[in-house]
Amino acid sequence: MPSAFQFQCHLVLIFLAASKGETRYLEMRDAGEDDPFLLLSEDLKRELSAGQIYRRSLRCIDMLSIEGQFTFTADQPQLHCATFFIGEPEELITIDYDFVNIDCQGGDFLKVFDGWILKGEKFPSSLDHPLTTSQRYVDFCESGNIQRSIRSSQNVAMIFFRIQQPGNGFTVTVKKNSNLFPCNVISQTPSGRFTMVIPHQHRNCSFSIIYPVVIKISDLILGHLNGLFLKKPSAGCAGVGDFVELLGGAGLDPSKMFPLADLCHSFHGSAQMKIGCDNTVLRMVSSGKHINRVTFEYHQLDLQETETRKENSIEEFCIPSI
Repeated sequence: MPSAFQFQCHLVLIFLAASKGETRYLEMRDAGEDDPFLLLSEDLKRELSAGQIYRRSLRCIDMLSIEGQFTFTADQPQLHCATFFIGEPEELITIDYDFVNIDCQGGDFLKVFDGWILKGEKFPSSLDHPLTTSQRYVDFCESGNIQRSIRSSQNVAMIFFRIQQPGNGFTVTVKKNSNLFPCNVISQTPSGRFTMVIPHQHRNCSFSIIYPVVIKISDLILGHLNGLFLKKPSAGCAGVGDFVELLGGAGLDPSKMFPLADLCHSFHGSAQMKIGCDNTVLRMVSSGKHINRVTFEYHQLDLQETETRKENSIEEFCIPSI
């Protein structure tokens, strides 16, 4: 059975941007009955550990979580195609062009985007990414042999392409690299535990969970006194400089999501929150003056879970949308 993440991604992949800032609608004609979120079996893992390279063909709409060499060959004009790559939270993704045979002059294109675009929304958001939106695109038809290897800034990346001539296509090799201080992350799973550390850096980092979840923050170090503040129209942490906020919404871009709660000061203990939104984001804003750290765990919100709240719990949000 496919997971909720797989099922939802299968649906949202039909909506993505095929050019800068312009949303195109993709058809699922190539998805077939195969699962677009390919997970390794234990046998295949053993084969890869022995030094073999995993290889397979790409569909017009595809999603990959593994290393290997992947080839797309058009059997008919393919106008709106994309492949989404995702790694573990502590991994970066490198995409190498091994072979490209497309007609750039005839309107074909092959682009890498540093992050994901779904339904016109970007992750990471423009507020949280070190590059401008235009710098996050690498167009093969413009760069050619100049840039044949592209590394992502987080655990997700994508390529989108148009190939009109049957028989044309490309081959890419996908590799994973370690990231000592993961910043922006999309979770592959509906449950887990993660520690986000920002060491004296002026940046914003978001951890996105594409599920309704129960999230429990067990440790927060911001260099301040203890305190926990629920988000109110007249209150917040924006003037503090270092804080964590919980966001919820139905889209991918954290900057377009609804702020649910602010955590302005360090604490040791437990703060739990039920968030029934389609997407939940924990976002840390760092001024660069401190070593900020937050540890949290999460699991998918069960509709049958008891409504009884513990003393350290705060409000539930988006519950009717589940």
